[in-house]
Amino acid sequence: MDIEDEENMSSSSTDVKENRNLDNVSPKDGGVPGPGEGSQLSNGGGGGPSRKRPLEEGSNGHSKYRLKRRRRTPGPVLPKNALMQLNEIKPGLQYTLLSQTGPVHAPLFVMSVEVNGQVFEGSGPTKKKAKLHAAEKALRSFVQFPNASEAHLAMGRTLSVNTDFTSDQADFPDTLFNGFETPDKVEPPFYVGSNGDDSFSSSGDLSLSASPVPASLAQPPLPVPPPFPPPSGKNPVMILNELRPGLKYDFLSESGESHAKSFVMSVVVDGQFFEGSGRNKKLAKARAAQSALATIFNLRLDQTPSRQPIPSEGLQLHLPQVLADAVSRLVLGKFGDLTDNFSSPHARRKVLAGVVMTTGTDVKDAKVISVSTGTKCINGEYMSDRGLALNDCHAEIISRRSLLRFLYTQLELYLNSKDDQKRSIFQKSERGGFRLKDNVQFHLYISTSPCGDARIFSPHEPILEGSRSVTQAGVQWCSHGSLQPRPPGLLRDPLTSTFPRKAAGTTEPADRHPNRKARGQLRTKIESGEGTIPVRSNASIQTWDGVLQGERLLTMSCSDKIARWNVVGIQGSLLSIFVEPIYFSSIILGSLYHGDHLSRAMYQRISNIEDLPPLYTLNKPLLS
Repeated sequence: MDIEDEENMSSSSTDVKENRNLDNVSPKDGGVPGPGEGSQLSNGGGGGPSRKRPLEEGSNGHSKYRLKRRRRTPGPVLPKNALMQLNEIKPGLQYTLLSQTGPVHAPLFVMSVEVNGQVFEGSGPTKKKAKLHAAEKALRSFVQFPNASEAHLAMGRTLSVNTDFTSDQADFPDTLFNGFETPDKVEPPFYVGSNGDDSFSSSGDLSLSASPVPASLAQPPLPVPPPFPPPSGKNPVMILNELRPGLKYDFLSESGESHAKSFVMSVVVDGQFFEGSGRNKKLAKARAAQSALATIFNLRLDQTPSRQPIPSEGLQLHLPQVLADAVSRLVLGKFGDLTDNFSSPHARRKVLAGVVMTTGTDVKDAKVISVSTGTKCINGEYMSDRGLALNDCHAEIISRRSLLRFLYTQLELYLNSKDDQKRSIFQKSERGGFRLKDNVQFHLYISTSPCGDARIFSPHEPILEGSRSVTQAGVQWCSHGSLQPRPPGLLRDPLTSTFPRKAAGTTEPADRHPNRKARGQLRTKIESGEGTIPVRSNASIQTWDGVLQGERLLTMSCSDKIARWNVVGIQGSLLSIFVEPIYFSSIILGSLYHGDHLSRAMYQRISNIEDLPPLYTLNKPLLS
């Protein structure tokens, strides 16, 4: 090696030493930096050699590059465990180690804590878990009512995420530990559960007779207590079994087509009878248990907001879930009877609709008024000027036409004799004419959402296209509004699964664009086909000869017709001369239910209507 190579190597080693980052190296004894420790930010202006900071990774050659601090994304607040909650209620508690047993690889610690003069012990494989168990026992000692303690025990060890022990309110024990208690008798929510006889009870244990409620005493329903979230991984049958062990479920009936069976199971809890229906016995048991949890323990399973029922305004005589199950079961059962247990060629249908009448608080007394099927409307060239052809043959429209015949029959029955007046659903009105008797209600069931604004923005179930439709009477499989046999190998039902069911695309979001112009538009049906198209604002007036010459026949969509019924009533123009307006008390869908879209189509888009004639109002029925 020659002399020049040695000089090059020494100079390169010097450069390496000078480029080291000496930011964290402080001068000894707080002295003044030496010539080799000059300002690192100077651009070579000093007398001695300047030492530069090495380039940061990802700086792209810029000397003044600074790493950006990553902001923490806001996430959900983690739940507080029992140890943290107890420490906030009683700060300064001392935990004592009582014993340590077991082998070295599997020790067992026993810790104790004294709260309000009582000693609570907890054991665990570590001291931390033993303290946690002791704190849980101490927290459960605050519960003063048996229902609450049983419910919290069934809900798991950790308390609710929404519980806030740091609240300034003095009544926090009520909001925490009495979440499962029945509300005070002063303000019971008017959700009524049937007892199977001539009486009924609300969630506040308020027993009422089955006598008619005067219209003058009818008040808007009180706010319902918020549902207590169930634990992940437990279905209604498991929760109810922990609250009331040893319950026996009875099999009542089986009906439906081979690909859409409907089973009915029942259970008796605290002397009250509950029914549930589903495509199999397991799902039917889950629905019966869910009804019992909602009525007795005020425990409701979490649902996607768009899947939750929307209560009606005014007097509500039935629990939404109980009413929906009963109405759908009655309609499907009657349809099975009319088609020889679905073996007749007439059983082949895409949409099934029906009207059910209730005359009190017991859904067992409900009566099927009409059952219909259909998805088509007439072509313009087949219209009759003598009324010999039906223009609209959609299922819900046919059911309403059948209901009109029933109303005419009941009105004739009232005018026959005094004995028949008692059997009629009409009575004399103080304003003249006739009106429905108290507690007589009509409920519309449709196996899918009505065509038009209610269906156009939610054409599929929330899981996947061509996926499962969880109906009130069973689980069917839908694709573009048609009922088909269930494809194999899909996800289990959330009511019967024993594991948390969260997968990508399985939740149905609320309407993200509620203010778009396409929302709430009037739509017309397609002649001799299915589907709807928007109505043009500048459309010309439809004439008879124009339709006969080939112009498109404009037939209102079912969503628009039902919205009209919620204002003018379902009785029609002729009956309006004799009877007061009659409205549907509930609209129950078997599939394609979306609360936002359905409520908008039924009444929200005309909510600003005013100056209606006397006795007419904007009806807002139960949507379920």
